[in-house]
Amino acid sequence: MSIRIAAIGLTHSHIYGQVDCLLREGATLVGFWSDEEDVATPFGEKYPQARRVADRRELLDDPSIHMILTSAIPAERAEIAIASMRAGKDVMTDKPGMTSLDQLAEIRRVQQETGRIFSVCYSEHFETRSTVRAGELVKSGAIGRVVNTIGMGPHALNNSKRAPYFFDRRQYGGILCDIGSHQVEQFLFFTGSEDAQIVSASVANRGNPQHRGLQDVGDLHIQSAGATGYVRVDWFTPAGLGIWGDGRLTLVGTEGYIELRKYIDIAGRPGKDHLFLVDARGTHYIDCADQQLLYGKALISDVLNRTETAMPQARCYKAMELALTAQQMAERGTEWAQ
Repeated sequence: MSIRIAAIGLTHSHIYGQVDCLLREGATLVGFWSDEEDVATPFGEKYPQARRVADRRELLDDPSIHMILTSAIPAERAEIAIASMRAGKDVMTDKPGMTSLDQLAEIRRVQQETGRIFSVCYSEHFETRSTVRAGELVKSGAIGRVVNTIGMGPHALNNSKRAPYFFDRRQYGGILCDIGSHQVEQFLFFTGSEDAQIVSASVANRGNPQHRGLQDVGDLHIQSAGATGYVRVDWFTPAGLGIWGDGRLTLVGTEGYIELRKYIDIAGRPGKDHLFLVDARGTHYIDCADQQLLYGKALISDVLNRTETAMPQARCYKAMELALTAQQMAERGTEWAQ
């Protein structure tokens, strides 16, 4: 038995990854809604089995649909998620799941009232094979207890045509809310932290004065009872790299460390998902190309069995709470906070 899904809001191309991670586990895509023709047309061509509807209520009112997926403009995702949960649907949203702490509070309230599942697809964790493999290694004790993480999330601004919302702070939520939420979620996961505090945070526009609403670099320090972490995210990937970003994660444990070069090993091995492990026995390279991805299958199981195996609901909320808190801290007293 599997589930029937539909998409409402397709603005970011991450919607393809969201859909595909469920389709490969047996889900059925039955419909979609978008008021943006430039994204709706290619989506419909890729998924001809899905019916495009003129009114999203057709999808919300369909009792056969289990879950709504969205990658709408970030500031609009909370409203879609709330409407979906009130219509009896579970939700998978692209990150960030929302753009303000008020939106987070309302989503949490509605989710608890309705008993639905609200899941943020943190693709740099759940849909990245090297990150999933690192999780298995850490769980097995390969590097002892993780005491520090360094998460780097560089992105390319001009490797494809960016939608206008990328340059409007009110619509994308800020760089730490948006890209930074990936790294915050991974800090919580790898350190086993249920709670944490933001120690410091900053954002800036260092190289794109023509886009006043853009934050092109941000960083934060995070601390829990047993670990610390540093996150840096930016929009400065040079054209010569050839991909959208050289994402990296370093996990320092009490008995070793792991470094992930998620999308490229510059001037080194071809392909992506490179994992380097250093322990008492030496240095090890692990190719993660064959690593099984677990999120889609686990989320379908959660929908059918009302469990929390794909991601605990508490961690889903805590990652966004911390990213939003860091964003607020970084912007305090600036024009972005207005």
